[in-house]
Amino acid sequence: MVRIEEREGGVLFAVRVQPRASRTEVAGAHGEAIKIRLAAPPVEGAANAELVAFLAKQLGVSRSAVRIVKGERGRNKVVEVEGIARADVHALLS
Repeated sequence: MVRIEEREGGVLFAVRVQPRASRTEVAGAHGEAIKIRLAAPPVEGAANAELVAFLAKQLGVSRSAVRIVKGERGRNKVVEVEGIARADVHALLS
């Protein structure tokens, strides 16, 4: 079960990324995190930039509303998104 923490004005949740995939997509749950395959390679912030852009588009918010708060250099990340509710993140998995 993916753990999503509601904060004032947004949500906080864990993401497990798989860079250099054939396409960028949500791949389901990975423990308490959402697994996301990224087409971008993990060099010079390309994968992080693609993750932020992908989540912003999927959740219907601006890129500035999505922020990686932990794990910028690893596969396990914690992401904060402003302006959405827990249900919006659950809809990503459907």
